Amino acid sequence: MIRTFTSRSFITGESHSPFDSLNLALHVGDEPDAVSENRARLSQHLGVPMQYMNQVHGADVQQIDEVISDPTVDALITMTPGLGLAVMVADCIPLLIWDESQSVAAAVHVGRRGAINGIVKNVVGQMRLLSSASLSAEIGPHICADCYVVGEEIATEFGAAHPNAVLRSEEITLDLSGALRGDLAEMKVRVTDHHSCTVEDPLLYSYRRDGVTGRFAGVIALPSTQ
Repeated sequence: MIRTFTSRSFITGESHSPFDSLNLALHVGDEPDAVSENRARLSQHLGVPMQYMNQVHGADVQQIDEVISDPTVDALITMTPGLGLAVMVADCIPLLIWDESQSVAAAVHVGRRGAINGIVKNVVGQMRLLSSASLSAEIGPHICADCYVVGEEIATEFGAAHPNAVLRSEEITLDLSGALRGDLAEMKVRVTDHHSCTVEDPLLYSYRRDGVTGRFAGVIALPSTQ
C-alpha cells in the first residue's frame, strides 16, 4: 500500500517561485503546464494513476474505481487496487484512511469547515458499508495549534462542535488535529499523527504563512494486484 505526503521537494517539479517546485494545484495561479507535468511526474514516481479533487470545504464524498475528471468533493474512496487518491492542502489536514484488509482506502480534506460539517463521519460511515475490517488513519502535515490563530467568531463556531479544541491564552487558537483525533477515537478508528506544522516547515506549502503558494498532497493507494 502507498501512503505518503509530498512536499516542495518530494521530487523535482517544474513550478517556479512562489510555487516552487512540486505544486500540484491548478487553482492557485501557477502555470497549468507546470502543474500537469508535476502531477505526471508524481504519478510516475509512485507508479500509480492519480485522482485529484476540486475541493470546496464541504462534506461530499465520492467513491471511484477509475480516474475521472476531478470531482467537486472533499473526500475520495476507492476499492480499486493501484489507484492513487490525492488530497491537496496548504494548512488543512490531509487525512488518509484504510482498512486492515487493505480492501478500501480514502483520502479526505479536513479543514475547519469540513470538521464542522462532519466529513470524516461521512467517509467512515461509507467505508464501513464496504468493509467490516478495522479502520486506521494517518493525519498528515497541517497547521499546528500554536499557529492556528483565529478570532472570537470562528472560535465560537468551531467550539460548538469541538469545545476542547479551542485554546485560549494570549491568543485564541484552534487544535484542528486534536478535534479530528477525538472524532476518530469516537468512531473507533486507530490514528497516527506525527507530522510537522505547515507554517513552521519551509518545505511545506502554507497559505497562512505565504498567501500565494502551492499545494502539497497526501496520497493513498491500495496494493496493486499486478
